[in-house]
Amino acid sequence: MTRSRRLATVALSGAVALTCALPMVPAQAADSPVGTVRLRTEKRIEIDYQWAGASGFQYHSYVGNSTAWVGYPDVVPPAHAGPDDLATGTDVLNTRSGSTVTQRHRSTNVTATVTIPSGQTYAAAVGWSVLTRDTAGTLHLLRAAADGTTTDLPVAGLPTGAQPTAYVTGGSVGRLAVLYTLDGTSSVGLIDLAGGAFRTYVSGFSADPEVAFNDRWLVAGSKAIRVDADPGTQPTSYSRGPGYLEAVVGDQVLTGNPDFIPGGTQPALTAGSLVTGTVTTVLSASFGGIGPTLDGGALATAGPSGIDWNVHRITPTQDGGVTTEKVAQIPAYAIGVNGLALAGGELFLYGATTPGGYSRFNSFQLDATGRPTGQQTPRSPALEVSTCLTGDAACPQLEALGDGRASYLSTDSEGKESVFNIGLDTTTIRNEPTGDSGGRIPSGSGRYVLYNDGSGTQRVVDFPNGTTEGTTVLTRPRTAAAVWGQVLWTPGTTQGSVVGKHLKTGQTVATVATGAPCTPTDIQAVNTWLYWACGGTAGVYDRATGRKITVPADHGPARLADGYLLRENRTTHDLLLTDFHTGTAATRTLVKLPTQDWNTGGSNGRWAVDRFGGHIAYLNGTNGEVSIVNSGVPASALAQMESQTDAVPFGPTISVPWRPVWQLNKPATWTLTLSNSGTVVRTLTGSTQGAAVRPAWDAYGEDGRRVISGTYTWKLTAQPRDAEGPALTVTGTTTVN
Repeated sequence: MTRSRRLATVALSGAVALTCALPMVPAQAADSPVGTVRLRTEKRIEIDYQWAGASGFQYHSYVGNSTAWVGYPDVVPPAHAGPDDLATGTDVLNTRSGSTVTQRHRSTNVTATVTIPSGQTYAAAVGWSVLTRDTAGTLHLLRAAADGTTTDLPVAGLPTGAQPTAYVTGGSVGRLAVLYTLDGTSSVGLIDLAGGAFRTYVSGFSADPEVAFNDRWLVAGSKAIRVDADPGTQPTSYSRGPGYLEAVVGDQVLTGNPDFIPGGTQPALTAGSLVTGTVTTVLSASFGGIGPTLDGGALATAGPSGIDWNVHRITPTQDGGVTTEKVAQIPAYAIGVNGLALAGGELFLYGATTPGGYSRFNSFQLDATGRPTGQQTPRSPALEVSTCLTGDAACPQLEALGDGRASYLSTDSEGKESVFNIGLDTTTIRNEPTGDSGGRIPSGSGRYVLYNDGSGTQRVVDFPNGTTEGTTVLTRPRTAAAVWGQVLWTPGTTQGSVVGKHLKTGQTVATVATGAPCTPTDIQAVNTWLYWACGGTAGVYDRATGRKITVPADHGPARLADGYLLRENRTTHDLLLTDFHTGTAATRTLVKLPTQDWNTGGSNGRWAVDRFGGHIAYLNGTNGEVSIVNSGVPASALAQMESQTDAVPFGPTISVPWRPVWQLNKPATWTLTLSNSGTVVRTLTGSTQGAAVRPAWDAYGEDGRRVISGTYTWKLTAQPRDAEGPALTVTGTTTVN
């Protein structure tokens, strides 16, 4: 029976992600990508089951109008025995064309043909049985015979004058339900497909009720009755959860897809025992594609979001209950990328992925070679669409900071911008109002974000640890500038000089003669590399060796990374990589980008480079898809850029642990030991978030007891994830009060 009232009655077939055709030539890679990811919506995909049997199922997805087949893992389907053995029909697919019904046993591909006689019309089919109705109103059961003919068995027992209104298949290949009206009253009965006998079970409805059944129970509306009950047995009321009647599995009636859901809750699939009346939750966050299978089970979609949206197979247990097994994931469809950033082996993508049109930052983890290692992960709350500068298609501007966080600009209703900071979880968002507009984020790393407003002022905003709002720690006239670690780099007072100022102490830490023939109009800093540009000249100064390296300045804008420079030729759409880590600049074409600018804003918007020992990502021309390519340039040795190790006042405790942060220049695995008088009391291990070490210590030792008050020595040992260079060891002390 068709129900058009809700999210979905599912037809199974592997969902295919939606890919929108774009009016552009796709990217052509000179360096083959090491991996590709696609930004997908969190909205659950609605599906319908077109067939669901003993070996698997077929479903139809409303996104892309696609179908797919799914086979159950580790299931031995029934052998083909033909129409004489109705039980093997749990693996039979019926396909009708005119007066012919083709029956195919899915596991063996053996077929049979049923021919509908003249004067009969098709009503329904299940397993090896085809139900028809003749012009006199008599129902017939048709089955294929061994000699290729069709057997015809009239159905006996339907009351005289009864008018069938619906034919319902359920969790059985031995029975088929018929709803009919007689004298203005609706009733429900079952045809025993083995012998062709019809029996009415439930009557007295004013309209067609919901119906579900298996080989043990028939449930119609609010009444339930055993299929093997003696004639004359009256149906009884049953206990059920909210929602519609979906299936009967074992002794459990499944209900779901409620029309009303209380605020703050998720729809669920519930089971009501037809024996004890107990109601339990089978699957939480379940809706849409729910329906019975021919072998007496059911299928249901469930999951926290469209990114983890799965079909679960529900089967009966020996005690009359049900058990569930995840049998397929429904792919979420792709959605456009409105901005991307890359830092510390994390690829941040921004787009309208959440239901209701809200946007969110999501990320993908990459390994040391740039290959994706996990699924799309939400990294911010759902956000209102930001207002951006004219001409910005990459909206909002964003900068990945290398510590698991990213910052971006957002404009309020009065046109004033704030610098926002997200990334540590899906709920925390911090900001610092600028009081200005028309700004840019030219640089940022770790806790510090550089903001250039539209009226000539430059600010450095500090987001120390994710637990407090941002603070403007420096305001100055706008010039070329870059932040790396704890140091702000700006033009010096002499030609070509660049000065480094420590953001914590305010002291000048270095004055570098870059060799630039002018005052730099662009400065970028990564590790010991300083990039400068002015007019038609550009160069890189290596603070570690004093080398001055001339790099191309014919195309812009440019982006500095660890040992190389990335630029885009907007005429040819070549993405150019200049490798200078040996002291000599060598340029190659990394990839030819799509010919049409897409999501371009600020300095780029359709490509990003990982300054923290990583690689390059770019939009490749397929909607929502990003390719990652290995830079081929060895990263610098592991180093500490900044640290926050202050002790916790009146702590630490379980609820307020010591949470130090060590910002490194590239991803690493780490071990932190805490010792008292030379004795190690606790050892913590982990991997960096981006390139930041973020442990938590609650002042408990390895023995599970709280340590005594006093001073404790910590020792951090970090191993570079890319195995380039030696391990890093730093030490210090903290206090337990």
